[in-house]
Amino acid sequence: MGCGMQRSISLILSGDFIAAFYMYPAIYSLIVLFSFLLLHLKFQFKNGHKIILGLFILNISIIVISFIIKTFLTN
Repeated sequence: MGCGMQRSISLILSGDFIAAFYMYPAIYSLIVLFSFLLLHLKFQFKNGHKIILGLFILNISIIVISFIIKTFLTN
């Protein structure tokens, strides 16, 4: 009933990367977002805030599109 993020992380840790994507499509972009966020906090990239904003918008878009597909377009 949940979003599938925890199950997706579990699948990644067990090495099933494709199933992790199908379980929660935003998992890889979230990993990139949090990794870049941590690097930006450490090294203060010049345009890091713009990249973080872009990654945030990308993640929200993936999550919303995935929700719409799972809710309205599948049985």
